[in-house]
Amino acid sequence: MFDRLRDDIACVFERDPAARSTWEVVTCYPGFHALTLHRVSRWLWGHRLRWLARFLSHFTRWITGIEIHPGARIGRRVFIDHGMGVVIGETAVIEDECTLYHGVTLGGTSWSKGKRHPTLCRGVVVGAGAKILGPITLGAGAKVGSNAVVVRDVPPGATAVGIPARIVEAGREAVREEKAEKMGFSAYAITQGEDDPLARAIHGLLDHAVETDRRLEALLRSVERAGVSIEDDVATADKFDPNYLSKIVD
Repeated sequence: MFDRLRDDIACVFERDPAARSTWEVVTCYPGFHALTLHRVSRWLWGHRLRWLARFLSHFTRWITGIEIHPGARIGRRVFIDHGMGVVIGETAVIEDECTLYHGVTLGGTSWSKGKRHPTLCRGVVVGAGAKILGPITLGAGAKVGSNAVVVRDVPPGATAVGIPARIVEAGREAVREEKAEKMGFSAYAITQGEDDPLARAIHGLLDHAVETDRRLEALLRSVERAGVSIEDDVATADKFDPNYLSKIVD
């Protein structure tokens, strides 16, 4: 129990730069409160104390704005940021390392008694206001853009945006995200399919940086195949000679 609490607190510091102290997380983070109380209600549900489990879940909803059915299965190091309006249904499964922003719904599309809510595999990120509906699966590392409505499976590592959600440029998204992290910025859970002009401009710059790096790497490989050692030449070259690169290529 205490190991899980430590994990929950640690993942808040990893994913929320606004967190300043353990005391602040324990006392002021509704996502932390909701997950901690859910474990208690889940234990009651498993011991067939169903009404008490539902009552505790209802109380948790009242104090945090986050509604988690006691039957939902939630793994370790799950982070619910802000949390207001989050709804997680009875047969939902959330594996380790997932992140949910406010207004997220993991809902059902039928009144059947069986599996009717989504499964989020390890490391899934769901943007604010997204709706994930039905017994579908989001693969490990998948991302869902803000306000998307997802009604079909999302492959591992892919990004889904729009209403209804569609998969967008999975390969480019991964490269763009890696480049953004290296530059100290990540357009988290936002994709080029969004209408935000600022997001489109940032993604354009990131794509340009990625393409520039790709071309430079290709040029360096060509030069090395020609038998020229770039490191040695750069160390001894006149850096103010504007024709230096053309001399190497020649």
